[in-house]
Amino acid sequence: MLNKLREIDDRFTELESLLQSPEVYSDPERYAKLAREQKELRPISEAYRRAVSLQNELDSAKELLSDPELGEMARSIIAESKAKLEETETEIKLLLLPKDPNDSKNVIMEIRQGIGGEEAALFAADIYRMYSMYCDQRGWSIELVNENPTELGGFKEISFIIKGEGAWSRLKYEAGGHCVKRVPVTESNGRIQTSTATEVQIDTFRSSGAGGQKVNKTSSAIRVTHIPTGTVVECQDERSQYRNKDKALDILRSKLYEAELEKRRSAVAGERKSQVGTGERSEKIRTYFYQRDSVVDRRLSGDDKSFPLRKVLDGGLDELIDALITADRAEKLRSGNED
Repeated sequence: MLNKLREIDDRFTELESLLQSPEVYSDPERYAKLAREQKELRPISEAYRRAVSLQNELDSAKELLSDPELGEMARSIIAESKAKLEETETEIKLLLLPKDPNDSKNVIMEIRQGIGGEEAALFAADIYRMYSMYCDQRGWSIELVNENPTELGGFKEISFIIKGEGAWSRLKYEAGGHCVKRVPVTESNGRIQTSTATEVQIDTFRSSGAGGQKVNKTSSAIRVTHIPTGTVVECQDERSQYRNKDKALDILRSKLYEAELEKRRSAVAGERKSQVGTGERSEKIRTYFYQRDSVVDRRLSGDDKSFPLRKVLDGGLDELIDALITADRAEKLRSGNED
């Protein structure tokens, strides 16, 4: 691993020099490509240099252990340097984990009413609002593909494309069952004091590049069915039936691709696959407790699994998603060490 880290650090140094050269600076395409590479290598190079510095401190302190005047100070430095070095080595291992090549892609998200009838439809609308607000905070855009609203303002189903830098890297953990426990909105007259459990199902798919403009509900709506799997895609976003068809086919390809990837992951990883990064789509992953004012993610444990309800519903998902990313990386690191 040390040789690999040295090579990465050497390449980072080389990139620093190249990006300052007039030849590269005058070529925008090449400059952008090298700048992206430098950005990817920077955290690894910095962690490696920090590890080298800590190791040098450790070695120097060990040489002073026998000194009667400096021995005590040396032992203190050794303890501190060892702790920091262990933290840095763990950080390096995490940075060297294989990255998901799809992390920069856009996301196709589908929210569907589950158990609970109209209550579940209203909860689906709450969840859609949550993701819409999160996208606004991240500077991402949302393009509606299809919606099936209810009379009370809920959704039996709504699908949309989220476009933005790193959208998949953060939203790929959202697929699964989302449950709510609260006083039914349809009976909020003060007489009902018990919570009800309803749920929505969320699916996320990597976008293959589908695009769109604005909602225009006309007869141009399209439904495409993949006969071998029974997968259905509906699109009503575009004015043109041809454009709706193209977008529906793009989304269908993304769905089929994701289904095949999940099948392969299951075959390869078996019982050891991480339930954080690649959980089953039918799995209930999160519960929104209104009376407790908390959101609990079942894939997390200890004090890290509960988050403030109102903050989350208002789009404050970063803390929750960061915890899922950390847990996913820890699981991959543990699996790699076992291998």
